[in-house]
Amino acid sequence: MRRLIDEFILEPGTGKALEVRKGWIVRMEQIEGGQCLDFNCFNLDDYKEYFHCGRTRTLHGIHPTKGSFLWSAPPRERAMMYILDDTAGCNDVMFPRCSANVYESVYGFDAHTNCQDIQAEAQREYGLTPDDVHDSFNLFMCTGVDENGRTFITRQASKPGDYVELLALMDVLAVPNICGADVMRTSNFSIKPAKIQIFEASAEDLAAVPPLRSWRTQRTVADFKVQAIRTERKLSRDPQYQPEFVNTPIEYEAIDISLDAEELAMLGRLARREQYGPRDGEALRDIVFSWWEETRPLG
Repeated sequence: MRRLIDEFILEPGTGKALEVRKGWIVRMEQIEGGQCLDFNCFNLDDYKEYFHCGRTRTLHGIHPTKGSFLWSAPPRERAMMYILDDTAGCNDVMFPRCSANVYESVYGFDAHTNCQDIQAEAQREYGLTPDDVHDSFNLFMCTGVDENGRTFITRQASKPGDYVELLALMDVLAVPNICGADVMRTSNFSIKPAKIQIFEASAEDLAAVPPLRSWRTQRTVADFKVQAIRTERKLSRDPQYQPEFVNTPIEYEAIDISLDAEELAMLGRLARREQYGPRDGEALRDIVFSWWEETRPLG
């Protein structure tokens, strides 16, 4: 059975920084329906590891939902939280957080609720600055991409009682906030409260998380050549710096590939169809790697 640890109402225009231990669940629930929540999280033991929209988007698409992980930014690239449940099934990792400048430059409001400032104020409780705010996981936000490649936001579809549950896979500082966009379709042109609960996960909850593989390239501070966090904002060059790029200088090796008449004819047909160019070697390389890319899962 789950154990309730905390429960409160998150009011419009506010957010809250929450210490969420590994094996705990953050449940964010609609009260009136139709409200977007911005969510971000940091490794509680190292705030430089934080949720990253780009890595999550690469692995789970633009609308992560139940069964997806929330990944940290390179070079850490670790699963920080797991989407245990999602009853609305409409979340977004494309759109950036709204900011004060958006409302002033686009709408003419120089003082307006916005996700950047709300999260900055919430995480200030833990000594973090506005520079430490990152693009968030936009919960209950309905978005898409049109035929011209332009992103768009549609009206909210969530109902009262809809919720998203995130299970912490490490100790995190979780920061949910009520999206401040009341002049956009993000939350159907209004701002409403949401219910937040924190649970200690049950054995059944924990068993629902798929196994995760560890990778050598999931780097920690111990792997960094520069391990200290800068305190001086002005940048200056290190006169002792010597470049140490990985696998350089790059070297190429030619490999002879023998094709029989039938294979050569097939290569010619594929090359003409895909317009790879006149060189058989380049066409073959492109075809082989296209097949390899399509048959290998990401992550």
